Amino acid sequence: MAFWWPLLVLAAAYALCRLLLLLIPPTVPSIDVDASDVLAKEDSFIYIPRKGKAAQTDKVQCYEPATMKYLGYFPALTPDEVNEHVAQARKAQKIWAKSSFKQRRQFLRILLKYILEHQDLICEVSSRDTGKTMVDASLGEIMTTCEKITWLLDEGEKWLKPEYRSTGRSMLHKRAKVEFYPLGVIGAIVSWNYPFHNVFNPMLAAVFSGNAAVIKVSEYASWSGCFYFRIIQAALSAVGAPENLVHIITGFAETGQALVSSVDKIIFVGSPGVGKMIMKRASETLIPVTLELGGKDSFIVCEDVDLPSVVQVAVRAALQSSGQNCAGAERFYVHNDIYSSFVSQVVKIVKSICVGPPLSGRYDMGAICMMEHSEKLQSLVNDALDKGAEIAVRGSFGNLGEDAVDQFFPPTVLVNVDHTMKIMQEEAFGPILPIMKFGSDEEAIKLANDSKYGLGCAVFSGNQKRAIRIASQIHCGVAAINDFASSYMCQSLPFGGVKDSGFGRFAGVEGFMSLLSCEYPVSEHGFEFQQLLVETLYGYSVWDRLRSLVNLIKMVTEQNSAPASNAKTKKRR
Repeated sequence: MAFWWPLLVLAAAYALCRLLLLLIPPTVPSIDVDASDVLAKEDSFIYIPRKGKAAQTDKVQCYEPATMKYLGYFPALTPDEVNEHVAQARKAQKIWAKSSFKQRRQFLRILLKYILEHQDLICEVSSRDTGKTMVDASLGEIMTTCEKITWLLDEGEKWLKPEYRSTGRSMLHKRAKVEFYPLGVIGAIVSWNYPFHNVFNPMLAAVFSGNAAVIKVSEYASWSGCFYFRIIQAALSAVGAPENLVHIITGFAETGQALVSSVDKIIFVGSPGVGKMIMKRASETLIPVTLELGGKDSFIVCEDVDLPSVVQVAVRAALQSSGQNCAGAERFYVHNDIYSSFVSQVVKIVKSICVGPPLSGRYDMGAICMMEHSEKLQSLVNDALDKGAEIAVRGSFGNLGEDAVDQFFPPTVLVNVDHTMKIMQEEAFGPILPIMKFGSDEEAIKLANDSKYGLGCAVFSGNQKRAIRIASQIHCGVAAINDFASSYMCQSLPFGGVKDSGFGRFAGVEGFMSLLSCEYPVSEHGFEFQQLLVETLYGYSVWDRLRSLVNLIKMVTEQNSAPASNAKTKKRR
C-alpha cells in the first residue's frame, strides 16, 4: 500500500489539473469583419433574371429569391483568372505547410468565436441569398459548422501525426511508419443550399491539414459566399497566415472546369450530370475526386412505431428537401397497418404550415432558391396525378409580394403513389411527401433499393434490431435508425453515397484522410536482404541454406547496431 499510495495521489492530481485546464478557456482574439454593405437594407429594384444559358454572361447577378430584390453582381472568372488564383494559393500553401498545429487550432478558435457571436448575421445572409428560414439556417449552417470545428480541434492533430505500422515477417529488422504531407491546393465546387457550411466544410479540413483551398461558390449563392470569405480572411490574418491561402471564386461552368484542371484534388457537391463532367475533366490531370451528388432518400415506417413522434420527424424530413436544404427524405414508405393513420396525421400538420418570405414573419418555409425550380416540382406532381396519385393536402401561402409568387411552392402530400411515377424516381429537391404502402420488411427493402440514387435512408421501428436489419440491406451511404439526418451532426462519421449519389466521403476521419495520396517505400539493402532470404528458404542443400541464414543474421545484426533507419510511406494530405 505504501508503494501505490503516492501513485494514486499523483494520478488524482494530474486528473484535477486536466479538469482545471478544461475550465480555463484559451485566449482567443476577436476579429472585425466589415458587414456594413450586407446589413444595409435600403429598398432596391426588383430583379428579373434571364432564363437558361442566356443568364450566363460575364457577371453573376445576385438577388433575394424571396423578394426578387437585387443584391449586386460578381465577376464570372475566365480560365486564366482561375489559374492565377490557384497559382497564388499554391505559393501561400508552401508557407502554410510549415505552420504549427497550435497556429492552426488558433485559426479554428477565432472562427468559432466569431460564429458564436454573429449567428444572427450569418443566418440572415444565408436566408436572404437562398430563401431559407432563420431556423433552417441555424440548424444547417451554424450547428454543423461549429460541430466541424470542434471535431477538428479535438481530433484533427491526432489523425495527422505519423503513424507506425507493423513490418511483417520479411521486414522484422525495419521500422515502418506513415507520414502525412499536404496535397497542395484543394479545389471545391459547392452547391447553393448551405452557402455558409458548404464553403467552410472543405476549407476547414483543407487549411487544418496544411493545404490551400480555392472554392467556387454557386452562381445562386455568390453574394453570401463572398461575404463569408471576409470572415475567413480576417481569421487567417489574425493568426499570421500567408495571404491568398484561401480563395473564393465566382462564375459559371467555364470557371468550374478551369478550377478542376488546375488543383491537386477536387471536391464537388451537385448533380450527377455535372459530376460526370467533373470526373472527365479530372481524368486529364489524374487528380483525386470526391463527389456528393444528391439522393432520393427513403423514409421507412414500420407498424410498431410511436406514430405521433414519427409523423413529426417525417414532415420535418420532407421540409429539409424544400429547395433550401439537402439531405431531405423524398420517398416515404409506410406499413399497411398504419398507413391511413400516418397520412391523416401528416395532413393535419401540413395544413398548418405557412410559406412566405423568411425575414418578414414567422413562416415554416421560405422561398425556392433556384429560378424555375417550382415549375419542375409542379411537373413532378402533375406526372403523379396523371398516373393515379392524389393530393391529400397542400400547405398555405403567407403574405407574398406580387413579384415573388413563382419562387414559392407549398408543401404537398401525395398518396396512392407508385414507382412508375417520376416523383418516386427523380430527385425533387422540394417539399413533396409521396407516401406509399408496403406489406413486409422485404418489400420495403426492395422499394428502397429501386433507385439510381444511394445517399441515405431512415428506418423507424419499435424493435431496434428490426430497424437495423432493414437498414443494413439498403444500398446507401448513410443510414439512420429511429432518427433522421442526425448522422451528419456527428462529424466523426463519414458522409457520402453510392450509385448515382457519388463516391468518396467528406466529414469524419475518412473524409479527412481522403486528402491523402501514397508513395511506395523502398528501403536500403532491401534487395540484398531479399536475396539472402530466398537462398535461406530455397537453397539447393542444407549447407547452402545454413550459410545464407548466417549471412542473413549478420546483416540484421549490423543493421540493428547502426542508427535505426525508417521505412516511410509518404502520404500527402
